[in-house]
Amino acid sequence: MSTSTVSVKVFNRQGQLVGPIEVPRVEKSDAEWRAQLTPDQFRIARAQGTERPFCGTLLDNKAHGVYACVCCRLPLFASTAKFNSGTGWPSFFQPIADENVATRVDRSHGMVRVEILCARCDGHLGHVFPDGPRPTGQRHCVNSESLEFVDVDSLANLGEM
Repeated sequence: MSTSTVSVKVFNRQGQLVGPIEVPRVEKSDAEWRAQLTPDQFRIARAQGTERPFCGTLLDNKAHGVYACVCCRLPLFASTAKFNSGTGWPSFFQPIADENVATRVDRSHGMVRVEILCARCDGHLGHVFPDGPRPTGQRHCVNSESLEFVDVDSLANLGEM
């Protein structure tokens, strides 16, 4: 296992987003990820899959809180940035912190898109498109299976390992 680090923001014991701070990257074998995740979570978050539109468990979630990486619990998106894009996947106009979401070019399926990943564990989240609402104009289109919802009252230490 590598000892590399990444600079991200996490929640402190008072439930406040702090940082950026240096934390170890989360690197596991496929066998370790399979033992931790459900088959659908593994297929999407670790094998760059996609869930069917309008089927994700978090699509219609209206609760106040944070959406974290299902693999490493890094906070990724706030409920206040969620909007109904009509596309069938949870959509956010911005991440909770730019440091927490990485991007890379995805040339799969005969398209060129921008894939979004968890900055700490490289978990596949979905894609970002330039057709979102103000103030950013971005639509982070995310698979429910890549996320864990954490209620606002349970934010203390979210993201710390």
